[in-house]
Formats: sequence, C-alpha cells, structure tokens
Amino acid sequence: MEQGIQPLNPIAIELGSLQIHWYGLIIGFGVLLGLIIALRESERRGLDKEIFTDLILFAVPIAIICARIYYVIFQWDYYSQNPGDIIKIWNGGIAIHGALIGSVLTAIIFARIKNVSFWKLVDIAAPSLLLGQAIGRWGNFMNQEAHGGEVTRAFLENLHLPEFIINQMYINGTYYHPTFLYESVWNIVGVIILLLLRKVNMRRGELFLTYVLWYSIGRFFVERLRTDSLMLTESLRIAQVISIVLVIVAVALILYRRFRGQADKRYLDA
Repeated sequence: MEQGIQPLNPIAIELGSLQIHWYGLIIGFGVLLGLIIALRESERRGLDKEIFTDLILFAVPIAIICARIYYVIFQWDYYSQNPGDIIKIWNGGIAIHGALIGSVLTAIIFARIKNVSFWKLVDIAAPSLLLGQAIGRWGNFMNQEAHGGEVTRAFLENLHLPEFIINQMYINGTYYHPTFLYESVWNIVGVIILLLLRKVNMRRGELFLTYVLWYSIGRFFVERLRTDSLMLTESLRIAQVISIVLVIVAVALILYRRFRGQADKRYLDA
C-alpha cells in the first residue's frame, strides 16, 4: 500500500513560470484571519480600526524578514554556500521566534509613535498571533517539513488521524511524527483559553504574557520530537533554549509589573 502513496502537491497554482505555493497561501490566510479577529476586538476595546491596519502593514513584512534572517543565521553553513536560496521562503525555512522578535519590536516602536498602550495592543493581538501560528503549521504539513522522528503507520492510525495526514507523513519510505499537528492543536487550545481569559478581565499585559507562556511550554516539548531543529550546539536545540528564556521572562515581567504597580489597569478597562 505504501508504494502507491503520493505526497500532496505543495504548489497550489501554476501559471506558466509563476508558482504559488500552499505554504505562502496558508500563512497568508492565517495572517488575514488573525487580522480580522484583532480588528473586531480592537473596535470593542475602543481603538480606531486604522491602528491595527497600520500596525499589520509594518509588522507582517518585518516579521517575515526577521523570521527568515533568524533561520538563515542558524543555517549559515548551508546558506553561505547557497546565497541564492536565502530569499526562497516559499520552500520553508522561517522561524517563529524570529517573527516574534520582529513583531514585538515593531509594536513597541509603533505604540510610541501612535501614543497608544503597547500592552493593550499586544493583549488584543495575542489570540490572533496564536491562531496564525496554528494555521501556519499546515504550511509545514504541505511541504512535509517540521515533522518528528520515525514512527509506524499503526502508530499514526492509533491516533485516529485522517488518511490524508497519515499519507502525507509518509516521506521517502518512512512514516514520521506529525509534530506540525501536535503544535497546531496545542495552539488552537491556547486560542480558546485566551479568548476565555478575556472575559476574566486580566491585568493589562498579562493576556499577551500568558500567550508567551502557553506557546513556549508547548514548543519546548514538541521541539524534542522534531528532526529538523535549529541547533545551538550538537545537543542543544535553539527553540528549546528560547522557550525556557521566554517562560522565565514572561513570569518575571508579570511579577515585576505587579510589584511596580504597572499592571493595575485591566483588559476590559476603557
């Protein structure tokens, strides 16, 4: 049966020499859906819609560039020999931690220029960010990347996965852990939690920091299963190190902002 399995075509549309990959379309859809949700929530929170529209215009391209730079830096042995491949992001190879760094720095500068609360902006954006990440992992699925180690078909069937996922995890004669799916499901659960926490009326800034905690914890454990991790040393995975750092920073910020009286405002405050 395995001999007849064909991978899904990573190219969605092909017009002559023009190729539009599912990877880009899926990431674009995640960004669009996240923006729509953020715009609706920002309106409810009393922010002008143009605030988030303007922010996205800067944040998305900067995030993509930073995500690619981050990935290329830690794969420099390859890209130094193949510089023409640096711009080929449609083949995969963008790191979410690089995107987060770019997005947060953009939001900090943007908030100061527009004279709005940075923490209010990122609280509103938190569920959208996590949803975008959950959707974006399916771009990895189409490229048959971001998978884990070897497993059997029986293992995947015991997870009660749809046939198309099982077949797509059959790569070069071997079945692999669908780690893209593990992370996507974890992120979707996180989106639901963040939406519920909105109603709890958390302290301003802590919704975003909860997002950082949730994603980092999940990423730490999923990363252990992956076979394509960016490595800091032979045994140290960069994403796991960054995840630990982010957990520590998020907890420290929550405690520091409360101690300093910087978190007295609530999410639902006008």
